[in-house]
Amino acid sequence: MRFSDLNLSTPLLNALDDLGFTIPTPIQEQAFNPVASGKDIVGIAQTGTGKTFAYMLPILRHMQFSKQDNPRVLVLVPTRELVIQVVEEIEKLSKYINTRVLGVYGGTNINTQKQAVGEGLDILVSTPGRLYDLAMSRVLQLKSIQKLVIDEVDVMLDLGFRHQLINIFDILPKQRQNILFSATMTHDVDALLNDFFKAPKRISIAVSGTPVDHINQTRYNVPNFYTKVNLITHLLEDSEIFNKVLIFVAYKRMADRLFENLDKIFPNEIGVIHSNKTQNYRFQSIEAFESGEYRILIATDIMARGLDIDHITHVINFDTPEFPENYMHRIGRTGRAERQGASILFSSDKEQESLGQIEALMKMNIPLLEFPSFVEVSSELIEEERPELKEHYNPLKHKEEDSPGPAFHEKKSKNSKENQGGKYRREVAKKYKKPKTRGDKNFNRRHKRK
Repeated sequence: MRFSDLNLSTPLLNALDDLGFTIPTPIQEQAFNPVASGKDIVGIAQTGTGKTFAYMLPILRHMQFSKQDNPRVLVLVPTRELVIQVVEEIEKLSKYINTRVLGVYGGTNINTQKQAVGEGLDILVSTPGRLYDLAMSRVLQLKSIQKLVIDEVDVMLDLGFRHQLINIFDILPKQRQNILFSATMTHDVDALLNDFFKAPKRISIAVSGTPVDHINQTRYNVPNFYTKVNLITHLLEDSEIFNKVLIFVAYKRMADRLFENLDKIFPNEIGVIHSNKTQNYRFQSIEAFESGEYRILIATDIMARGLDIDHITHVINFDTPEFPENYMHRIGRTGRAERQGASILFSSDKEQESLGQIEALMKMNIPLLEFPSFVEVSSELIEEERPELKEHYNPLKHKEEDSPGPAFHEKKSKNSKENQGGKYRREVAKKYKKPKTRGDKNFNRRHKRK
């Protein structure tokens, strides 16, 4: 399909021609009609696949000219850098359209941004915090918002913007189209969709965006965390084969825990990145991994999504991701530029269901390797793996029938009165023929003068 096959206006096609774009990316092709339909949409696609054009092309195609001052389209992104980037992309597309676009973010003079908002706009691109500040100042009116776009929603939630997003939802019109784009699916993203949006249509291009043919996929069944540590240690000891390894874990605490175990065995060879690390620390770790100073890098899904590092020989999935799209994003870090890559997946008994979903998405089975007999199988469990203990009998705990019952005494009469609100004031007025107050001071003052 070409852009000319989509229902685009001539000004948009001319702008695309100027940019040298003729063929849409998979997410641009698949998202055009659903976004144009006006229904709630959630798109799952990797960074760099053209998501901004995917939602802005159908929005601009159906945006009518208007002289009103209040914005009709709101785009929320997590960082100021993304605000600038998205504004630039929208300006490229709207080159031949009379559309007013403004980007606002924190860390700069809010009064300058208030003045810019007051001049009128059609599309507003903002970070959540600065948007809420402008809305609360009453300078920015959101009553005309017809479409809400939340880009990089997984990063936004990982950075702790959930409460700010909820506050923004409360001040937006209820009748609007919600368009969410994310590189990964997480529990936080899923919860946000279930709580605030109406049966959104899901568009995922994870499979088509990952060169599976160039990746040799294998897996091991591994019972628990410490056995996984023993197995990964055994694999990493062969530094000639495993010479540039990216290890994925589910969450930040697991990343730190794995780093503590492996750093003792491979000192000065390993780095770790997640959102609790400072930006400088993350940058230095990535730079050391890219330059070859570090042979191994441990990362969470969120932090590793923007990595574009060449010659990664292996991706090791220390755990099995619950969302199959995340597995596709993970293994896509190797096997790039027509090179061969390797992916190894560790799965415990509890993770077998997630494994099945991954294989169903790829329409293939990942070959199972025999667990090495000389690798120790640990019986020690971490906190998350321990079963919940149920107490069969505890004489110190009250049974339900032993719990205290209702009070046997009657309430005192003074405590049994009901709050009668305004009625009480009327009863007093009826009894005393006047309100039980000191009267109108101004009235009394006037009568004294007489």
